[in-house]
Amino acid sequence: MKFNDIERHKQLFILALPMILSNITAPLLGLVDTAVIGHLDYAYYLGGSTVGAMIITAITWLCGFLRMSTTGLSAQAFGKNDSQLNCLILLRGIIVAFTIGLFVILFQTFYLDLALSLAGGSEQVQFYAREYSAIRVWGLPAALANLVILGWLLGNHKAKVVLWLVIATNLINLLLDLIFVIGLSWQVKGVALATLIAEYSGLLLGLALVYHHFKDKFIAVFSNYNQVLDAVVERTALLSYFKLNRDILIRTLCLEVCFIFMTFQGARLGDDVVAANAILMNFLLLISFGLDGIANAAEVMVGKAKGENNQKSMFVNVNIALFWTGIFAIAYSLVFYFAGRYFIANISSIPEVVDYALQHIDWIIALPLIACWCYLYDGVYVGLMQASIMRNSMLIATFGCFFPVWWLLRDYGNHGLWAAFSVFMLARGVTLAWHYQRNRLSF
Repeated sequence: MKFNDIERHKQLFILALPMILSNITAPLLGLVDTAVIGHLDYAYYLGGSTVGAMIITAITWLCGFLRMSTTGLSAQAFGKNDSQLNCLILLRGIIVAFTIGLFVILFQTFYLDLALSLAGGSEQVQFYAREYSAIRVWGLPAALANLVILGWLLGNHKAKVVLWLVIATNLINLLLDLIFVIGLSWQVKGVALATLIAEYSGLLLGLALVYHHFKDKFIAVFSNYNQVLDAVVERTALLSYFKLNRDILIRTLCLEVCFIFMTFQGARLGDDVVAANAILMNFLLLISFGLDGIANAAEVMVGKAKGENNQKSMFVNVNIALFWTGIFAIAYSLVFYFAGRYFIANISSIPEVVDYALQHIDWIIALPLIACWCYLYDGVYVGLMQASIMRNSMLIATFGCFFPVWWLLRDYGNHGLWAAFSVFMLARGVTLAWHYQRNRLSF
């Protein structure tokens, strides 16, 4: 197995390209949302929807372990050719997702009050943030279950199915955006309702696609309902599942803290700042989700190699993924170097917001090259199911880099905030790369 094995490169792209396309539809839709709201008369519409979206996204990102653990576990089950275990992974994940979603809905008043008090911002930003988040919170059960379904399909090498599922869901969201916001003038409320409806539409479509592609396996596995139920709630399996997800949860919580701090601190710097950062953060999400396509492919290929106990295959897969991650990072930097200013000018018509975003576009140009390595190594460690290593790396990057750097550079305002975030992303990649190179022979 050599690095120049063309079939391996093809295998990576068979998995990665659908994931890149499906991943970037989410931030592209976010840019559409931002553009729709950004062309309203006042910056507080965009600021309010951004803060409200972050309040809800905090839950879905925090529960990103549902997608990550499901992908890694199902990829290893796929490598072992264990259909029963594979099906149980999906069922267990969906049950956990709905439980978490319903719990947040039950305690939504407490959560929204706390989140908004921490967010700060003007009275208008607070009002529209509450309006947005109070609608979106009802979609959490579907949103979290969708994470499980997407992760499971990817782990079972159904990247094209994931692509069409995500595209269909986001097209529904886009169409409803145009109807509710432009057609009916529902402003922030319209964006929230469009996303809510799209999330449940995506859940129904996802379940239908899972049944269509894996009908025979599910019929065979679930022929004995009581045995399946006992396996799902079996104590040892549940403890192992939650231990794995605990580490991913801590890792994701640290990431969330940094993103939320970026949004909330921007809100404290003013309505124009939080609106400009909303544009820049959508650019960052576009970059990160695109690079995650390579990382997602690495998750599946490394997980499969781990399930097959094929260490040599794992090494080659990681090296190929590293190479293409670097290529895609360079491409993203060039896109934003040449077209970033054009993108900003077409997303918002508010002069102050556009000017402020233009002052910070250099951070977006640099970040693909700085951050691409942490995305890739995250994928490698998800495939290996080495969640504790990801947790430790994120703890170091968050509390050893992000907050100390921001504190030292806080007098530089928003530039200090973006500098701290860049150091944070670099530290994640460096610590994971160091650990992998030092311990790769023991995986």
